[in-house]
Amino acid sequence: MGGARTLVIGIVNVTPDSFSDGGRWLDPAAAIGHARQLMAEGAGMVDVGAESTRPGFEPTPADEQLRRLLDVLPGLRDAGVPFSVDTRSAAVAQAAVAAGACMVNDVSGGTHDPEMLSLVAGLGVDYVCQLWGRDAQIPVRDQLVARLDACLGAGIEREHIVLDPGLGFGQDPQDDWRALANIDDVTKLGQRVLVGASRKRFLATPGDDAGMREDAGVAVSAWCAQQGVWAVRTHTVAAHRRAIDVISRLMESRAQGDSDK
Repeated sequence: MGGARTLVIGIVNVTPDSFSDGGRWLDPAAAIGHARQLMAEGAGMVDVGAESTRPGFEPTPADEQLRRLLDVLPGLRDAGVPFSVDTRSAAVAQAAVAAGACMVNDVSGGTHDPEMLSLVAGLGVDYVCQLWGRDAQIPVRDQLVARLDACLGAGIEREHIVLDPGLGFGQDPQDDWRALANIDDVTKLGQRVLVGASRKRFLATPGDDAGMREDAGVAVSAWCAQQGVWAVRTHTVAAHRRAIDVISRLMESRAQGDSDK
């Protein structure tokens, strides 16, 4: 499978309670510095969020999300760092795009805020439509087709829609593995696909630690590169970028060999 190399999107959480790095980047200068470091390691952009959606999370009001974000986003824009905003709130999305965001990453896929889809359609930016609470009885592909239809029906242009299977938001870790194993069912829809597996619980095995889960995430990124996934969303970048580059070189070499036959 040819095409552009899978993009790595670095995660910048300006939250006190995210499951992996809550509180580390609350200070605007620290968040901006971290984003620049992720870019230096090979990220194509960063995804900035001010609401944790970890298991058992408490919703963060839009005004609090904005308080956390609006000292960070202009600094990213001024530093030339391309960024998306991770939010379920239309008001937050609108303010973030005004501050320079090129993409809205909505983990609820437009089901949380009834104004989100029409707002994004009017803004004309990219929109990540993620499955929220997958139904294990319905194929992931079919659930994403339903959300794709909702986005199109709201007026979002097809080329702006990115589909995300919502790893970590199902009921059973095995469902996440099945969704990932069959991610080509989603890429075959012809839309860009984003996978966010970094440090999520389904990667864990008994007795592992955060480092082992990180290693598993790098393997997932390599798998995604083989399956034509547009982008992976990760807490760290360098190892994921290297793994994707190796897979891409192997695939390019094989394609060249086939063309020489």
